[in-house]
Amino acid sequence: MALDETKSPGRFKAEGNAEMSKPPHLLIELDFGERRTIPIADDGRSLADVLATHGWPLNTRCGQRGLCHGCEVELRAGTASVEGRTVAASATIKACRARLMGEATVHLPARSRIEHRPQVGETFEIGVPYAHQPLFDFVPGERDTALAVDIGTTTVVVLLVDLVTGEVLSRAGAFNEQIRFGDNVVTRIDAGRNPEALAAMQRAIVTETIQPLLAKACERAGRLPERIAGGAMAGNTTMLHLLVGADPTPLGIAPFTPRFIAGKRVSAGDIGLEVPGLGAALPLQLLPAIAAYLGADITAGVFASGMVFDERPSLLVDIGTNGEIVLQAGGKLFGCATAAGPAFEGCGLRCGTRAREGAVSDLNVRLDPFALDTEVIGNVPLARANGICGSAYVDFLATARDQGILTPAGRFTTGIWDAHLPDAYKMAVEGERAIRIADGNGAGALRVSEVDVALLLQAKAAIGAGIEVLLETAAIRAVDLGRVYLAGGFGMHLDVAHAIAIGLLPGFREEQVRVVGNTSLAGALLALVDRTTLAEMEELRQRVEVIELNLADGFEDRYIEHLLLP
Repeated sequence: MALDETKSPGRFKAEGNAEMSKPPHLLIELDFGERRTIPIADDGRSLADVLATHGWPLNTRCGQRGLCHGCEVELRAGTASVEGRTVAASATIKACRARLMGEATVHLPARSRIEHRPQVGETFEIGVPYAHQPLFDFVPGERDTALAVDIGTTTVVVLLVDLVTGEVLSRAGAFNEQIRFGDNVVTRIDAGRNPEALAAMQRAIVTETIQPLLAKACERAGRLPERIAGGAMAGNTTMLHLLVGADPTPLGIAPFTPRFIAGKRVSAGDIGLEVPGLGAALPLQLLPAIAAYLGADITAGVFASGMVFDERPSLLVDIGTNGEIVLQAGGKLFGCATAAGPAFEGCGLRCGTRAREGAVSDLNVRLDPFALDTEVIGNVPLARANGICGSAYVDFLATARDQGILTPAGRFTTGIWDAHLPDAYKMAVEGERAIRIADGNGAGALRVSEVDVALLLQAKAAIGAGIEVLLETAAIRAVDLGRVYLAGGFGMHLDVAHAIAIGLLPGFREEQVRVVGNTSLAGALLALVDRTTLAEMEELRQRVEVIELNLADGFEDRYIEHLLLP
């Protein structure tokens, strides 16, 4: 037995001189029998980092802190060191906490990977009239094109726009590559304390996300980057800080003071956006934000929806990775951000996933006889589904409660569980009761557990209580509202009646709710094609009275009440 002296003593042993020249390999097994092999080295990196390097990024949505199940893989052969423990196959391990100890085989379930094409929010409604006065000067046939960008915590969308006509030429969307630093703004703010991580997050959004999306949008539109005259960008306050490389840490410490909040003009060179023909001096307009946790995406949404011009009171609810709410009543604007967390995007849920092809988007349960009615995005068969997204969880809460399967506290009703649920649908894993949705495609059964329900109730309680606090601040009731604008990609698949039934939209009627899509992107587009709207957004954001829910009277009591299902 000979040791490769370039490796640590006792690790990655090889037989003979011929074998010493061959690096150890990792065999990757995918769903439906696909296999790939990649080389590995004893360099101390986590399995998640090794996989990402070779083009297999995982859902490291907690910032590789081992706090979620997003990057779980199945170790089918070999051994790994997991937080100081030696784990041998077969075992389910968190890739972010594991380091391989030699040749190995792992199975990557579809739900743990992020290379799937996301269902990004590329559609929207614009509820205000606007003129054609482009933000940037243009020359037809030359510099006559612009880009509008929505930088979401989870996904990013780029539109290419003809400045001569105002027409949208093409769209391109993808996951925000910052996901590997965490799936929410808090984890990314925390990561930003390290200057190297801050620089890496800026590269992730600019070089790894926006740059290829812009190239794709140009290709789809048949226009060269040389024709781009400028761009407009919207996003939450943290995302815009990371875009320009500004230290985000004050956003994580009271009194949560942003480095900048007004609209800001930067250049492509300032942020490192480098596309051949684009030019370093290309102007990019960042839309104005309202507060640390009410960003430019919400300013854009309030304006683009037209709610500020409604005669009757109206409400904008953006349920995304974070939850933001703005109320318009009597010409006044009140706003708050809820600490709902990203549960409605699947984070922290055992089989949760973001809305993407292969995700269960509809999940209705019935008794007498017991049945599950499901739909999967992309018309994928249920047996090949790779997770459950937020809209399906809302369906489940509403219909399971209606059928008596769930108690108000979100527990499975014992009598119905014992007497009416077929054994094939009942599961108990580590003392946790769950309803089996389908046998998985090699990744274990898709299921909804009581623990999942508890996390969903916490998220919906924060949003429901936040809405009620704003209504009370303005001394109005839910029935007094003329319109509830439901913004963000989550709303595109949501059954509004079910959202009302579980108290996510408490006290509203279905006819009050209007799904308006990606209003952040709509606002960026408006700023491009009508320069006067930018000044109106700047004025609008200064009118919003921000309500700090942790200081608001009655919020905690309402939150506790909303932890129950109606």
